[in-house]
Amino acid sequence: MACFGNAGLNLLTGPGMHNWDMTLAKNIPLGEGRALRFRAEVYNIWNHTQFSGLDTSAEFHVVTLLQNDPNFGRFTSARPPRQMSMSLRFQF
Repeated sequence: MACFGNAGLNLLTGPGMHNWDMTLAKNIPLGEGRALRFRAEVYNIWNHTQFSGLDTSAEFHVVTLLQNDPNFGRFTSARPPRQMSMSLRFQF
């Protein structure tokens, strides 16, 4: 939990997560108990940028008491972009 002065608990919330994953698979029978299986997996299929960090370290000037941290409230990191993997398996 974070408390900023007398503002109350959990005043700042981080960004939400909007993630879509998809898997496509195709079985190709080759006869006599043999088959090929193709599989494609895509994580974060729409490649939507998802921020994961928020700078919550406010710094104040000693004399003027003004907030002097230029990064306060900015996003500092992001989750991974789209990732894809494919496989081909021969079953016998």
